[in-house]
Amino acid sequence: MKNFSIVRNWKIFFAITIIGLMIGYGSMIFRGFNLGIDFTGGSIMDLKFEKAVQVAQVREVLSQHNLGSAIIQLESSDSAATESQGVLIRTPVIADNDRTKVMQDMEKSLGKFDIRRVENVGATIGGELIQQAAIAIFLSWVLMVLYITIRFQLNFALAAIIALIIDVSVTLSWFSLLQLEIDSTFVAALLTVVGYSVNGTIVIFDRIRENLKVHRRTETVTDMIDNSIKSTLTRTIYTTITTLFAIVAIFLFGGETIHNFSFAMLVGCCSGAYTSILLAGTIWLFLQHKKAGE
Repeated sequence: MKNFSIVRNWKIFFAITIIGLMIGYGSMIFRGFNLGIDFTGGSIMDLKFEKAVQVAQVREVLSQHNLGSAIIQLESSDSAATESQGVLIRTPVIADNDRTKVMQDMEKSLGKFDIRRVENVGATIGGELIQQAAIAIFLSWVLMVLYITIRFQLNFALAAIIALIIDVSVTLSWFSLLQLEIDSTFVAALLTVVGYSVNGTIVIFDRIRENLKVHRRTETVTDMIDNSIKSTLTRTIYTTITTLFAIVAIFLFGGETIHNFSFAMLVGCCSGAYTSILLAGTIWLFLQHKKAGE
C-alpha cells in the first residue's frame, strides 16, 4: 500500500464507479423505487389493545385482506420488544368499509382495542414530501459549495459535490435494486450520509491544501495528493469503522421500523469512505486541468 498510487490508478476506480452507477441508474429507470406511504399516500391506524400483541399476529390478520406488506410498529420504549399493546399500522389507501372489516377481524383474532387515530395520507402530500426532500438535499449541496469555496476554492467544492452525488446515487441504486421501501426516514438518512461523506472528503482536501503550500518542485502534484490521502488514511479508516459499528448495531437490533434507515446509512457510509479516499482527490486534480502523473 505504501508504494501504491491511488491517483495513478484512477482508471480502475473510475471504471468500477461508472459500472456500478450504470447498473444503479438502469435499475432506477426500469425498476423504479418502492415508495412508502409517506410518498404515495395511504392509511394509518393507531390502535391500543387490551392485551399485548405481536407483529406477526397483526400481520396475519392483515394478510387475509391482502395487506400483508403493511408497516407495523409496536409502541414500546424497548427497541427489542416483541409485543406491545400499542400498535401503529400503515397500509395503502383502503376504503372505509374495508377498514371496518379489517378491524372486525382484528378484534376477533386479537381481542378488543381502542382506536386512537385513523387517518388517510393523500398522494398530494406525498408529492409535496418528495419535492421538499429534493429541495433539502439540493440546498445542502449549495451551502456546502459556498462554504468549501470560501474555505478552500471552487474546484475543491465541485469535487466534493461530485463525490456526494455518487454517494447519493449509490444509496438510491441499492434501494432500487433491492426494492426496499423508501419513506421519510430515508430522506433523513440521505442527509446524514451527505454530511458524513463531505466531512471525510474535507479532511483529505484540508491536507492537500496544507501540502500545496510546502509542495516541492521535485514532487509531482500526483504524488502530493497520494501522500495527502495516505497521511489521513488511518484517521479515515478508524472513523469509518467506528461509525459502522454503531450503524450495524442499529441495523441488527434496532427493529423493523428503522431497518431501511440503518441500511441506507450503512451503504452511504461505505460509499462515502470509498469516494473520499479513492475518487475525490483525483476529481480535484482533473478539475485543476492536470493529468495523473504531473
